Amino acid sequence: MSDDYFDDIPRQARRPRPPRRDGDTSRNNPSSAGRHGQAAQPHVSRARQGGSARPLPPQRERAARPAPLAETRALPAYEQPTRQNPRGPQRKGRPQAVRHRPGAAPLPAPAAAEYDEAGVAEQGRVPRPRRHRVPRWGRLAITLSVLFALVTVFWFGGLTVWANSRLHHVAALSEMADTPGETFLIAGSDSRDHSTAVGADGTVGQRADTIMLLHKAPNGKSYLVSLPRDTLVNIPGKGYYKLNAAYAFGGAKLLVATVEQLTGMKVDHFIEVGFDGVRDIVNAVGTVKLCIGQDVDDVKSGLKMKKGCHETGGDQALAFVRARYFDPTADLGRQKRQQQFVAALTKKALTPGLIFNPFAQVRLVSAATGAISVDDDSGVLTLASAGYAFRSAANNHLVLQMPIDNPNYRTKHSGVAIKINEPLVREFFAKIGDGSAEAPSGQ
Repeated sequence: MSDDYFDDIPRQARRPRPPRRDGDTSRNNPSSAGRHGQAAQPHVSRARQGGSARPLPPQRERAARPAPLAETRALPAYEQPTRQNPRGPQRKGRPQAVRHRPGAAPLPAPAAAEYDEAGVAEQGRVPRPRRHRVPRWGRLAITLSVLFALVTVFWFGGLTVWANSRLHHVAALSEMADTPGETFLIAGSDSRDHSTAVGADGTVGQRADTIMLLHKAPNGKSYLVSLPRDTLVNIPGKGYYKLNAAYAFGGAKLLVATVEQLTGMKVDHFIEVGFDGVRDIVNAVGTVKLCIGQDVDDVKSGLKMKKGCHETGGDQALAFVRARYFDPTADLGRQKRQQQFVAALTKKALTPGLIFNPFAQVRLVSAATGAISVDDDSGVLTLASAGYAFRSAANNHLVLQMPIDNPNYRTKHSGVAIKINEPLVREFFAKIGDGSAEAPSGQ
């Protein structure tokens, strides 16, 4: 067949020649007459035009003819050809090969994606999931991380139990109804004030030289307020005396009741720190950074410091919180220095060098539990919560001072005391209780 055979079909409708057939080296399309007048050779392949021609069988001749335009169609997805398995029968999971339909449109070359698992999934088969093996170093890192987490949990759990067993507990809390937020009452007592000491007001017993109120408001703010020990207050069942006399009259329980009556806030936790233990606590953490605004050489307290900031050891830190006679503001100046000391100690105790050092942890817990007493419902976790609240108040400049009317008010039986306006004080603590109090401007 010559090339003139295709002249009857429009050029845009012509289809490519079919592929070769088995046993035939020539093209399956019969050669046709040339366009320059050559005679047509309908049953002679193009390769054999120069030699003897062997006629094709009728079925081969029909197969060699191009399909009419109306019969051509695109094959559906399930008839697309796939790669044959050269090693024998089709294995499970491999798509079956599709024979090319004679006279149909030529099939496009199969894409590589048809042979992967995605292609199998498109034909209705679910691919088997691949196993992702973790490298050996990855498995080792995971194992070490789990072991470290378990050791850390057991270590801190055991340390907490041991510390709680060493804490001294006292009956301090009252039956007052709960108020919003969480309130800590921190009292510092000096062992030099023996139980037989007599105060200027005639009271006998141990004094609380430092009294602080730490409050965590419902809105998340933390406040720290120092209550001057010489504040003239109404002690329940006793009358008007200095605030620290409440501790001498009835111990921690009466002191808590007096503070609750003064502030209108329920005390949830009571913490008492003995000044003698301050030395041991500072030595356990190493040193604390303390600053002073003048040169000091106080004989009574033993404080000797130059103006500026210094890394201070246990002895000088204890003298720092005790000293008051060199300061013209007396007790008000001492309470500011005590606040500075507690803030510096809390900051040092929460450093990573101490938190992740088991030996330093044991030294600190041993020193702190020997110097601290708490109420019956509190423990080591309460101390940690108070430490974070104290640090938050210091960082946010929410260390406030209670309103004072007259710092040198002379009484009949208590000497010089600090006079306050009780309604104004209750309003001040009401703002602290709901978290609406703000730091003074310029602080």
